[in-house]
Amino acid sequence: MASHAACIQRVAPPCFEASLANKSKTISPFSVNITRRKRRSSGVRCSLVDFIGGDLVKPDIGRWLEDVEKHKAIAIYTPHEGGYEGRYLNRLKEQGYYFLDISARGLGDPETTLLNPYPVCPAHLGKQPIARWYYPPEVDYRLSALPPSAKGLVVWIIEAKVLSKSELQFLALLPSLRPSVRVIAECGNWRKFMWKPLAEIAELAAQE
Repeated sequence: MASHAACIQRVAPPCFEASLANKSKTISPFSVNITRRKRRSSGVRCSLVDFIGGDLVKPDIGRWLEDVEKHKAIAIYTPHEGGYEGRYLNRLKEQGYYFLDISARGLGDPETTLLNPYPVCPAHLGKQPIARWYYPPEVDYRLSALPPSAKGLVVWIIEAKVLSKSELQFLALLPSLRPSVRVIAECGNWRKFMWKPLAEIAELAAQE
């Protein structure tokens, strides 16, 4: 009985051998996904910008500074992820410009807010009398506070895409009314950082 039992223990059952054969023939889904990924990634092409970073490559900074001084009012288009416009903003700071950051949402009439004293009605909550406070013009107030070494004031307008055509036309004419003022308006988004003269976006040159 002992020898017979030993023989039974040495002989492997057929179901076990079949399972081993099936395991050697089957392919795990993980390996299939890897092969598919390899096939899909074979067509990807990388450039130098992908390894260094698009926000670090600045071959157009010189043209950016020239266009700001030439046109004085620029419409910019930034990538959706943000961060690229800071490189161009810092270069203007290095030139000696000071900044006034304004959001186009809730700006009201740009001419009244930037060049004239404008009223503000605080919330009265139904118990206090309705009051009206007047604030100084945003551009003229900051121009008067600039140090003598400043080159000028840059009015950087965020979300300028919500402004109407007439409001954009006024912003394009603002540097002619205040010669030491430059206007940068964020008018939309694009795959890379790009800019155009604001007068061209507002169709001001065509009307002239």
